[in-house]
Amino acid sequence: MGHAARGLFCLMTGRAEVIPAARDALATARLLAAQSTITARERGWITALGLWLEGKPTAAIEAVEEILRALPHDTLSAKLSHGIRFMLGDSAGMRTSVERVLDAHGAHHSCRGYLMGCHAFTLAETGEYAQAERTGRAGLELAADDAWGLHAVAHVYDMTACPDAGIALIDGNTAAWAASNNFRYHVWWHKALLHMERGELDFALGLYDAQIRADKTDDYRDIANATSLLMRLELEGVDVGARWDELANFSEARVEDGCLVFADLHYLLALTGADRGPAAAKMTARFARDAVKNGEMPARVDAPGTAALAGLNAFSEGRYDTAFLNLAAARPLMSTIGGSHAQRDVFERMTIDAGLRAGRYDATSAILRDRLKQRGGHMDRFAATRFETLNTARGIAAQ
Repeated sequence: MGHAARGLFCLMTGRAEVIPAARDALATARLLAAQSTITARERGWITALGLWLEGKPTAAIEAVEEILRALPHDTLSAKLSHGIRFMLGDSAGMRTSVERVLDAHGAHHSCRGYLMGCHAFTLAETGEYAQAERTGRAGLELAADDAWGLHAVAHVYDMTACPDAGIALIDGNTAAWAASNNFRYHVWWHKALLHMERGELDFALGLYDAQIRADKTDDYRDIANATSLLMRLELEGVDVGARWDELANFSEARVEDGCLVFADLHYLLALTGADRGPAAAKMTARFARDAVKNGEMPARVDAPGTAALAGLNAFSEGRYDTAFLNLAAARPLMSTIGGSHAQRDVFERMTIDAGLRAGRYDATSAILRDRLKQRGGHMDRFAATRFETLNTARGIAAQ
């Protein structure tokens, strides 16, 4: 079980260089399994690891779900399914999986609070914001150190444009996340977004320097935090200076990784932000090669990956009409690259701003309205300013 877990957790880092370690872990797990009697749970984890290494993450999830059908109280397996589905952008599947095992996590289950945190996240990602807030806060009462559950409620306040409540939640529950691993940088990222929502752009940039990039790591989630925040700030007219360079140095080393489209697109933000044209061109060429391969992840490179990549490249070069057409074409499938609505919103914002700059007012208006619908009708600062820009531009065009 330990070897299978090691291999699966290696794959969840989304880094190409740990794949050999995952293969070694699988080989060791299989060798030991052949020498002794193991449980169905252990066999399921070994099977899941083998399937994921074969490029079949959906089948790996099904192997874990088979365990949960027999052992619905197995919170670790539930969390594993949750984590792989998150990387595939399967928010509906995440919710269904968690809700199937809720009854087995009754009042006396020691991990009930943590599962409630997972449930809260899935509720937020499927648009049930009020229920997500209630579930997440109830989970924190049972598991005060659940950083994932706390961040699930932060997602609610991001999507419903309630920055004061979100900041109070994060500041009032530092014990849940301040001492955690690099996930704490993601919580700081959420806090920065909430301050941006209040119009406190300088404060958000200060959090970037003091907390979000306090440690210069190259974990793809840390790079995603940093690049998406810098891009959001730039879209609001903030000069972020040379901060792109440090991120681009890491991202240049990731051009050939190809583990996750979500990671790749954030690496590209760094490369274009720092004007690393040759590296961006290499990533474009690698996308073209990967898109014609067989498998679940190459399919995501093909669509929406190639269109999104082309759109981001065009945006960086000021070719806004081309950027808009490509980003809008990628948009219907962007959830499949993984991550959350809040994380992928940087691409939504770039799509909308490209449309405004290109004069594609009707199409941009439709995307703005759809984005508003996804947020339960809650108008955030970004939407309000862009609707205002849109109405002004239409008025000028009419004149």
